[in-house]
Amino acid sequence: MSTDTTASVSTHILDTSIGRPAEGVAVALSARSGSGARWLALGGSATDADGRCKDLPALPEGTTHVRLDFATEAYFTAKKQTATKQAEAQQDAPAHRDSGTFFPEVTVTFAVRPGEHYHVPLLLNPFGYSVYRGS
Repeated sequence: MSTDTTASVSTHILDTSIGRPAEGVAVALSARSGSGARWLALGGSATDADGRCKDLPALPEGTTHVRLDFATEAYFTAKKQTATKQAEAQQDAPAHRDSGTFFPEVTVTFAVRPGEHYHVPLLLNPFGYSVYRGS
């Protein structure tokens, strides 16, 4: 929850290749106070079964820029391994073992204002992504 002196951030991820939330994606949160300032790592979380990070750390007072780092390669690798195991169990030809993702990580940087909430959804597939300011 934001106050008049801080902004707040939330995010969720939808895997558009399957039309479902992306569970288990690690998300790191960083902040800085001014475009020339150093980034301060605040911590992180991982998406739940609904694709949401409900426990991202609070932003420090004076934050002007926020960065979300999404570990997408690990998500797609795990997804591919699960599909391979299922195919092998069904005696199908094994799936290709590389992660199959073009973007091993996605970094989203955006400006914030005190007192406002920023919901930043990530629409993700193995070969593309899109982000926007949600509500």
